[in-house]
Amino acid sequence: MLPFKKLSAQENQALLKFPAYISMLAAQLDDKLDDTEKKSAIKFSHTKTFSCNPLLTEFYEEADKVFKKNIEQLDDDLPKDKELREVVIKNELMILEKMVLKLGKDYSLEMHRSMKSFKQHVSKAHHNVLVDFIFPLSIPGLNEN
Repeated sequence: MLPFKKLSAQENQALLKFPAYISMLAAQLDDKLDDTEKKSAIKFSHTKTFSCNPLLTEFYEEADKVFKKNIEQLDDDLPKDKELREVVIKNELMILEKMVLKLGKDYSLEMHRSMKSFKQHVSKAHHNVLVDFIFPLSIPGLNEN
């Protein structure tokens, strides 16, 4: 199924990787995608299918079908060097950004909000409730990403 009639089939397939690339970027904070981040991202992808803005429902329903495969493939295919990996991810995100812009202002704004929440969720996959209890204030690097 092609969620976006304004995009080619190839662009649709690429856009469905958007959440996976965002997850990979979030995982870069600690050098790699580990099992905790991967599980968190997969679960969040599924949750998004029914918790997102209705404007994005069709996108997330399709993205969720291929999310696990996409994130595993990206993790295998992306360069292992941290700096190079980050450059490649950011370049791909710029390409995806151009595709999203073709879908209109409202859609683009909502997609940005959603991808930001995706990145924050994966970034906090290792979040520890005990740290919040001991340090209730935000301390960069400890309980704030």
